[in-house]
Amino acid sequence: MTLEQQARGANSGATGAGRRRSRKDEILEIAVGLFASRGYHGVSMDDIGAAAGVTGPALYHHFAGKEAMLVAALVPVSEGLLEGGRQRSVAHPGDPRAVLESLIDFHVEFALANPAVIALHLHELDRLPEEPRRRIRRLQRMYVEEWVTVLTALHPGLPDGEARVLAHAAFGLMNSTPFLGGEVDRRRRAELLRAATLAALLAPTEPA
Repeated sequence: MTLEQQARGANSGATGAGRRRSRKDEILEIAVGLFASRGYHGVSMDDIGAAAGVTGPALYHHFAGKEAMLVAALVPVSEGLLEGGRQRSVAHPGDPRAVLESLIDFHVEFALANPAVIALHLHELDRLPEEPRRRIRRLQRMYVEEWVTVLTALHPGLPDGEARVLAHAAFGLMNSTPFLGGEVDRRRRAELLRAATLAALLAPTEPA
């Protein structure tokens, strides 16, 4: 299955859960899939309109252009990750192991549901104007700090900087979903990603 197909079929794990999808949402999902599979510069507004079955004027009724679509795709996801991370961080007071497991479950579900959005973050974020790009980077840093807090609680004496290294390594593992084939079913992929991430973050952190 291509990233374009995955984007069309995914239910976002960080945004829009339970909300009825609008035509604008559908167009955005199609655009995300095209951007992820062909690259931002490899897709025109005409391509998006053709894939969505809408004419140019109707497309511009929803979005001013490709740049607006990219902003609409990436900013809410970063907001949703931070909100979801905060909710899980406060759900298990005094139990950092439970918080970590909950954060991992949350992020793995997001990553499996949104491989095309992850591909956009990895390859197209710099296409954004400065203001939304800075906003996304700030949201991402705040999300990382949720992980840093639980990792330093689990590993007493672990410096914040080293905890950030571990957090980013975990994201790299979980965010590998755009590069995973379909030979392993979704449930098993989730199990493997959760187990590998948890093992990596619980491993001893003392210097060799």
